[in-house]
Amino acid sequence: MNKKIKNIDINYIQYGNKKGKNIILLHGWGQNIEMMKPLGNNLDKYHITILDFPGFGESGEPLHALTVYDYVEILEELLKELKIENPIVMGHSFGGRIAILYASRNKTEKLVLFGAPCVRENRVSTKEKILKKLKKLPGMNKLGEYMKKHIGSVDYRNASPIMRETLVNTVNEDLSDAARKIKAPTLLIWGTNDTAAPIEDAKKLEKLLLDGALIELPGCTHYAYLEALPQVINILNNFL
Repeated sequence: MNKKIKNIDINYIQYGNKKGKNIILLHGWGQNIEMMKPLGNNLDKYHITILDFPGFGESGEPLHALTVYDYVEILEELLKELKIENPIVMGHSFGGRIAILYASRNKTEKLVLFGAPCVRENRVSTKEKILKKLKKLPGMNKLGEYMKKHIGSVDYRNASPIMRETLVNTVNEDLSDAARKIKAPTLLIWGTNDTAAPIEDAKKLEKLLLDGALIELPGCTHYAYLEALPQVINILNNFL
């Protein structure tokens, strides 16, 4: 199914129990609807909605770089058109960041976050230090840009110019204030071996929440919700 939101074609699917509570599943950066289906397919008591964020899957790419706030507004408008209120929202990674902001400004029954970075501190990596020094050298600006393109993150390298700018806009936004405003009971499900969103970040996020709890999945990575799917579904059924 498809709806045009803010002049962008948004691809989404809905299935499950139409009389059940609404669950919204939000995928991570560079992913799509398929990555969230393993969760939705195992929550058959609920009415499931999954969308491809702009720039991913079968949704259109934005004409200009978006911020995390733009993505939330698109989600809000889509749910309004679908007449979905007070949903249960679940998000992985980037989708979790959208979920945090959504729940901070909309009535949300419950919130579940999988490896969702929230607190952003001013950390400067060795690579960034090298790039900044290179740019200051005479005639080295182009080389600095080349290195940024070729030794940057996989997500950055694989993105189009507009989506690269979007990634920079969204990944650096600190959502601590938004997390403090969330009233919904919130469950954090995190892999202890997550390197994209370390478990220390989850502990910081838990402290910001009014009603939050962290469940650690030993040995699991950034995709803990898939690696320990049966256990995660059991946890969700008890939480929901």
